[in-house]
Amino acid sequence: MQALTQLSPDEQLFRSTVRDFARKEIAPLVRSMDEEAHFDAGLLRKLHELGLMGIPVPEQFGGAAGTLFEAVLAVEEISAVDPAVGVLVDVQNTLVLSAILRWGTEAQKKQLLPQLATKTIGAYALSEAASGSDAFALQCRATRDEASGDYVLNGAKLWITNAAEAAVFLVFATVDPALGYKGITCFVVEKDTPGFAIGRKEDKLGIRASSTCELLFRDCRVPVANVLGGLELVGKAYKVAIETLNEGRIGIGAQMLGLAAGAWRHAARYAKERKQFGKPLAEFQAMQFQLARMATEIESARLLVYNAARLKDAGADFLKEAAMAKLVASEVAERTASLAVEVFGGAGFVKDYPVEKLYRDAKIGKIYEGTSFMQLATIAKLVLAEA
Repeated sequence: MQALTQLSPDEQLFRSTVRDFARKEIAPLVRSMDEEAHFDAGLLRKLHELGLMGIPVPEQFGGAAGTLFEAVLAVEEISAVDPAVGVLVDVQNTLVLSAILRWGTEAQKKQLLPQLATKTIGAYALSEAASGSDAFALQCRATRDEASGDYVLNGAKLWITNAAEAAVFLVFATVDPALGYKGITCFVVEKDTPGFAIGRKEDKLGIRASSTCELLFRDCRVPVANVLGGLELVGKAYKVAIETLNEGRIGIGAQMLGLAAGAWRHAARYAKERKQFGKPLAEFQAMQFQLARMATEIESARLLVYNAARLKDAGADFLKEAAMAKLVASEVAERTASLAVEVFGGAGFVKDYPVEKLYRDAKIGKIYEGTSFMQLATIAKLVLAEA
């Protein structure tokens, strides 16, 4: 029986390749991208060239034909260097591509997958001002034009990751608010569609290079061919949202896992180099114990994340495990990044050292793709049902 953290030769090679890429290509750009609050265009091209923006896409469509576990490895290694790039890769693979692969028509797959795998970025537009944790309280409206068969979208979306870079958007809207979740439908909207505009870009605490924007729809006409999954999924896209987000939680768990591992690595190296009272900090038992506890918590988070991903790839139930993975990994990331700042002391409070940014980046882990309260609610429901 294979241990959860025991990687196959192909997985080892993949992880090593992504790790080298992150440290050589992403690391030199981290501070400038954070300060300027946007991604380097050359880096986005390189992510596609390496195949990291099309991990689950079949080879026939230009992808890597990889697994969710491989996507998790990629997000983990990239997030150890820059969680902002990690979430870009995560949303592309675990939300956008996952939804199209699972629910898209053959025509939609042929149209969208090749471009997303090789050159285009996608965004997943679900959240609204009144629809956060209550994900299905959507106000964005899709009205059918009976004459043409098109749908006309009106409304707004908030907190949409990748919005500034994306050319393809999966937009959730309701065809009839009175139907509640049974009115929800998903539409493929391209960036240049008339009536669609990118609104305000949020000025965020952390993961600043990652764009988070509002989307505006004013009589935005979408052809019926752009209903994700075709007409049979009109009013049924709540399934798309639920099942995709369940998988996405594993990806966020991987992002937070990578962040924690990166923060620990910086803290450990600094503790071995920094001398006080005539010896390195790492030789003090108090510091050793702190680093040991941090490492243990990171490994516990890794086991939860890896287990959830392995279960998903095996076709087994993974809802509880995904919620646990995101919950614990986000808590470990925040705690580890905070302690890393303390290891650095005053140096950890300034931007010259990387732990300051990781501390800011960690906070979002408990919030997006399902708050910690929502994860606890899911876990409680499932474990009590098993009791």
